[in-house]
Amino acid sequence: MNKTKRIALCGMLTALALALSLAERMIPLEWIVPIPGIKLGLANVVTMFALLFLTPKEAYAILFCRVVLAALFAGSVTQLLFSLVGGILALTTTWILLHKQNKWFSFYGISAASAAMHNIGQVLAAMLVMQSVDVIAYLPLLLVSAIPMGFVTGAILDVLQKHMRHLKLAE
Repeated sequence: MNKTKRIALCGMLTALALALSLAERMIPLEWIVPIPGIKLGLANVVTMFALLFLTPKEAYAILFCRVVLAALFAGSVTQLLFSLVGGILALTTTWILLHKQNKWFSFYGISAASAAMHNIGQVLAAMLVMQSVDVIAYLPLLLVSAIPMGFVTGAILDVLQKHMRHLKLAE
């Protein structure tokens, strides 16, 4: 794929991740899972997809652009910090574990670990913002929620990557 196509693909993936991130805010997941701030992490599917089909540098650029744009649209500097710290930890975890995929981890396990690291990153950011370690008491709830949320995003990624690999073979 030439450079122009890669840049265009990165732009489209950034737009998709941003749209998913903004749309996800409208889903009242707290009604089903009574944990404040819990999200499915649909935008993370796009970032993980980018790691599979693009370079790590491009995946980090997509993450950074999505987080900054989402914070600008939401008008929240705190959200920027929480999402950036969580996103970087999650993406780095995904990158590391993808190298072990099919040996030790499936997309479901990788996604759950990524969700857990995202939650850890958000708690670390909250500790920094609030200047208190008391926030860590919220972490066990978030880590338990990472399992089903990671399963959902892992399932989406698994189906998506199988479909994309099938399309590539058909070309």
